[in-house]
Order: sequence, then structure tokens, then C-alpha cells
Amino acid sequence: MASSAQNRPTPSPSPVRAPPHVLSLLDKLHRLSREQEDAVQASEVEAVGFDNYMRDKFIALDRDKAEFLYQLCLAIGATRVVEAGTSFGVSTIYLALAVCENVKRAASGGEGEGGVVIATEYEKSKADKARQHWKEVGDELTGCIELREGDIRETLKEGLPEIDLLLLDIWTPMALPVLKLCQPRMRRGAVVVADNTIGSASKYKDLLEYMRDPGSGFRNLTLPYTNGMEMSVYMP
Repeated sequence: MASSAQNRPTPSPSPVRAPPHVLSLLDKLHRLSREQEDAVQASEVEAVGFDNYMRDKFIALDRDKAEFLYQLCLAIGATRVVEAGTSFGVSTIYLALAVCENVKRAASGGEGEGGVVIATEYEKSKADKARQHWKEVGDELTGCIELREGDIRETLKEGLPEIDLLLLDIWTPMALPVLKLCQPRMRRGAVVVADNTIGSASKYKDLLEYMRDPGSGFRNLTLPYTNGMEMSVYMP
């Protein structure tokens, strides 16, 4: 009788297509993120509060979630993306890689008008570090990134394109206000992805109730990644 290990499928290779120096950088940044996440001390978090503790911590979106976002952007042909909560810019690199690929594909067919990843970050130290990482990647791949630094309730008030995809990986009280800011600019079929919606379900209560209301226009699916990830398609 075959063991369960023998029957387990071999994980697929990464779908990400990027130059070797970019893949190497992503490997390094995910490793650093995992090391910091493993070093989180519950007693320290309790002493200063979660948000204060995480203010300067280098913890990126999990690799499998970032690769899913990359694949999702390719699947829907996303060229106009808003990322709420850029942090150190790791997930932004994945989004920019996919957007650049979609723009090139559209241009080869005589279509398209360029693309943009609107990245947002409140903490200056994280925004500065994100810029350093993007510089290592190179302008050819990250030239489509537009970083909006400061209070997201102000930085997203104006100048939004028609949105193909919105990533919510942000301080949870800001998730619903940001969604409401972006919703008028979301095209039919746009996708919203919110991270940690199982692990932080109570903190996402308002957002999830809003999106899961039958009259919201959103069709929702909880994906079984670590701590959960909500994928919602806007079909008003």
C-alpha cells in the first residue's frame, strides 16, 4: 500500500518569470521575513501592542500568497493595481512584474496604454526601504510603481485609474475605508484580495460584513492560505 507521502503531489515550480537578480532578491527578502516572523515574542507584542510592535518589523506577504497574486494579475490581465500596505515593497515587486508582463502583451497586440501599481505606505522607514529594494530590481521592471506615502485616506482621494485589482494588506481598521475610497473606480470584474482574514477575522469584521452583504456587488471566496485570504470579485 502506497504511503500518503508517496501519493502527495510534487509542488509546482514558482510561476514567477523574472531575471535571476530579481529572483535572488525575492529569495533573500522572503528568508529575512520568515526569520523575523519566527522571532516574534508574544510577551513583547502584549507589552507594546501589535501595531506598535510591527511598526519596524520586516514581515512580507507569504511567498505562496505573493505568487498567487502574480498569477491572478496575469489571469485577469491587470494593468492598474492598488496596493494598500506596501511595507518593504516585496509584494509590490510581484505585482509590478505581472503588470509589466501584461502591458507588454497588450502592446504587442497593438492595445493598452501602459500600467501602474499604486503602492501606499504610512511608515517613512518602510517606504524608504521599499525604494531601496525596487532600485535593486531596476527601473525596467519597477518603473510602473507609483509610491504614495502618508495617510492612505488622503493619498487615495484623487488620481486613481480604473482599478483591476486591489490588495488590502494593511492595518485592519483602514481596510473598509480604503475599499470604499477605491470602489467607485473599480471596473466590473475587478478583484479585491484581503490578507489574514481568518487569523484576524474579528478585526476584519466590518470589512467582511460589508463585502458579504448580498447587495454589495461583491462575490466572495475565502482561500485556505495560512491565516486565510479573501478573494472577492466586484460584479455590481
